[in-house]
Amino acid sequence: MSNNLPDCFKQIMVEVVAYSMEHVYNGGIPFAAFVVDANGVVLGRGVNRVLEHQDPTAHAEVEAIRDACRAIRAHHLTGTTLLASGEPCAMCYLNSLFAGISEVIYAVDRDDAAKAGFDYRGSYRMLARFPDQWPMKVRKYATSQALEPFNLWRKKGVSCE
Repeated sequence: MSNNLPDCFKQIMVEVVAYSMEHVYNGGIPFAAFVVDANGVVLGRGVNRVLEHQDPTAHAEVEAIRDACRAIRAHHLTGTTLLASGEPCAMCYLNSLFAGISEVIYAVDRDDAAKAGFDYRGSYRMLARFPDQWPMKVRKYATSQALEPFNLWRKKGVSCE
């Protein structure tokens, strides 16, 4: 990762790490993330709330994406940047990609996070075996009406893009 960041992004990363520290002081997990626009305006913030919410998807990056989407009242974050205290896991990278985030910048990489007791490096390898070799069963069972919701959606002419 390059250290050639605009000054506003450098300052925001300092704020992301401080937000992470505050969360740890309050008993949370040391991951925080902000979604910012091209001008450095923070659109959404998140901390890892997996334990607080009993939600395995409540990672800081996902929480920040959700917060930003609510703030701008949209489901896509084209042209934004995600700044994270720790390198995102595979799920969070995918969520960033699906949200249309243009760039991800992190303060601590996956190896340093693993040394601190948060080893999620296996999530990257798991994606390479998507999904037929995952340690869970994945199978299809199509009911006679399975395509009807999709056909109805298409008839309505609504777009997700």
